[in-house]
Amino acid sequence: MPTQPTTTTARPTTAQPRPTTTLWRPTGPEELALVEASGWTAWPPRLPEQPIFYPVLNEDYAVRIAHDWNVSASGSGYVTRFEIDTEFVSRYPVRQAGGRTILELWVPAEELAEFNAHIVGRIEVVREFHAVSRS
Repeated sequence: MPTQPTTTTARPTTAQPRPTTTLWRPTGPEELALVEASGWTAWPPRLPEQPIFYPVLNEDYAVRIAHDWNVSASGSGYVTRFEIDTEFVSRYPVRQAGGRTILELWVPAEELAEFNAHIVGRIEVVREFHAVSRS
């Protein structure tokens, strides 16, 4: 009795999304315009006097910097949020830059392109602040 050939159907694999970490970045209007020009997918290269790119680990800290520093320095401050591959970003130690909740990552400027390549999705503006004009 002849046997039927057996066929195997490969099951489609559904790759599990990699875990991500949420980071925030306070920024001014010039840097935000460069992020927008990238299609909301990358941070611009650092200037020579900026050897470190520092995203922060909580929104409250980002709000304080955007409101208190960026507005006074440039008239507007923005809080951005983005996701990054957790395994990749774990190479950067968390730095405490003041109080218990003032936490940031220090990414060397020369590693920013690689950092950008591990952003998942888009960078989004979640808060904005503007100087109040007094007439």
